[in-house]
Amino acid sequence: MAFGKWKVVVGILCGAVAVAGLCARAAPQAGGAPRDLFNGKDLSGWHVDAPALDKDPKARSPFTVRNGLLVSLGTPGGHLITNSAYEDYRLEVEYRFAGKPGNCGVLVHASTPRALYGMFPRSIEVQMEHLNAGDFWCIVEDITVPDMERRRGPKERWGTTGDRLRRIANLNDGAEKPVGEWNTMVIEALDDQIKVWVNGILVNHGYNATADEGQIALQAEGSEVEFRKVRLTPITKLSGDAGPATTP
Repeated sequence: MAFGKWKVVVGILCGAVAVAGLCARAAPQAGGAPRDLFNGKDLSGWHVDAPALDKDPKARSPFTVRNGLLVSLGTPGGHLITNSAYEDYRLEVEYRFAGKPGNCGVLVHASTPRALYGMFPRSIEVQMEHLNAGDFWCIVEDITVPDMERRRGPKERWGTTGDRLRRIANLNDGAEKPVGEWNTMVIEALDDQIKVWVNGILVNHGYNATADEGQIALQAEGSEVEFRKVRLTPITKLSGDAGPATTP
């Protein structure tokens, strides 16, 4: 991809499990204007992929809107995936664990559904698990960080599938606020780089990513999580380590 080029890719990446015609081309935002991916009312622009719903389509969806918040109920396990795919952007996510803290994540550059364990789409996950926010998890895609062996483990065990070492630890485990308070996660994805801040603290910076565009997904992975902002802004350069200014 050409540096600085903002493009929204036709959402053909949804794959066989998506409903025919669900994916669409999203219009580029004039002048790089921010775009709210969650409208505060419903799940327009997203679709749910939860394997348990294959057997019982009438079962409870793991994602809903409650009191103006997007809520991941945690179960059944699955993902809420944008209908469109994106590249070269800043993603601002404001979230909190509604009760007992646990696990969740934001997946970027997502493509093939259920590529790992019949559940996880091919992607690079930015971890939101309590006390580990900002870890990278490689899901049939890969990324490089400095000091890889210390942060990922022995090189001979690295990989992107199955029991290979797919987790890359973050730079700072102390960035999260106490449970119940709102956290701000900012993810910048530009060309083959991904940079992550949690509450203004740089927690990860990877490069040589094996994907540079794709859908965005939120997880249902066992814990209830509330989201009040999911905002995307086109970018042409990465912010400095001190972090970008977030939008209200």
